[in-house]
Amino acid sequence: MRQLLNTLFVLSEGAYLSLKDDNVVVQNKDKRLASIPLRSIEGIVSFSYKGASPALMGKCAEFGVSIAFFSPHGHYYCSILGEKNRNVLLRREQFRVADDESRSLPVAKSFILGKVFNCRWVLERTKRDHAMRVNVERISAQSAALKCALGEVENCSSVDELRGIEGNAAKDYFAAYDDLILRSKDDFYFEGRSRRPPMDRMNALMSFVYTLLTGDCTAALQGVGLDPYVGFMHVDRPGRASLALDLMEEFRPVVADRFVLSLVNTGAIKRKDFEERENDGIFLNEKGRKTVLASWQKRKQEQMTHPFLNEKIPWGLVPYVQALLLVRALRGDLDAYPPLLWK
Repeated sequence: MRQLLNTLFVLSEGAYLSLKDDNVVVQNKDKRLASIPLRSIEGIVSFSYKGASPALMGKCAEFGVSIAFFSPHGHYYCSILGEKNRNVLLRREQFRVADDESRSLPVAKSFILGKVFNCRWVLERTKRDHAMRVNVERISAQSAALKCALGEVENCSSVDELRGIEGNAAKDYFAAYDDLILRSKDDFYFEGRSRRPPMDRMNALMSFVYTLLTGDCTAALQGVGLDPYVGFMHVDRPGRASLALDLMEEFRPVVADRFVLSLVNTGAIKRKDFEERENDGIFLNEKGRKTVLASWQKRKQEQMTHPFLNEKIPWGLVPYVQALLLVRALRGDLDAYPPLLWK
């Protein structure tokens, strides 16, 4: 259980939320974990199976405190909103910003600054930790290109230009990605990004993990009251969670790509965990998916120090914290959206 950005996060899957004297009481079986005044918080995000009492939900509606319910693995169930909730105002502001490029561009820049910064950090970290096992010259060259891209992002003047810079930066990053694979190179190699279908095992892993990350970002945005389908950089299309894709850009290198590398470099995933289908695509088989999902949930429980809040939180909470920071920026509580700049 954590309190961040005026939001109570309930992480224990056995916790039950109830009401006593205008306080939210968090209880696990017969043990009371906390009692927090409703007037001191703006929202509750619960990852518990047991839920909350009707009395608490009614009082939250009265006080204008939102409650969002998720499964312990992060699947979004629903939100409880009272008559005083500000979601309609928040979404109207989101739509106004999305329709005005002069306002959406700074937010989109923040997402891509975070992505390029973190891509560069992944390369630099590998160079530092495995200098004797990798092509340092190539990694250094691609890292330098990404450093230049950071300046281009800051100086760009349109979303279309930003998309071009992001695409070139991704190519520079992926040009060195194969060097980050440290074992089983005959089975796991990376020659470039391929999708629909993925043409090798690394791309199969990346596509599957990106899907998991997109789901986490979509759930986080729904939980804080934003529309995950209206983005600031990705073009709106029916069924496409454009804002979730925007938000996950900064997480791809440090959350998804490093996770994929850890699966391969530690031997947690093997050649036998994949299958080739009729369209020549390579996909995880059932056993492989189970292995990845189990490791993904374990990874989300590991702690990190959030660079903006300077507090330790589980990796699994990062999309939710960043979604809350985006809400603060859209409401004007923050001067700008602070991307996750991991070091």
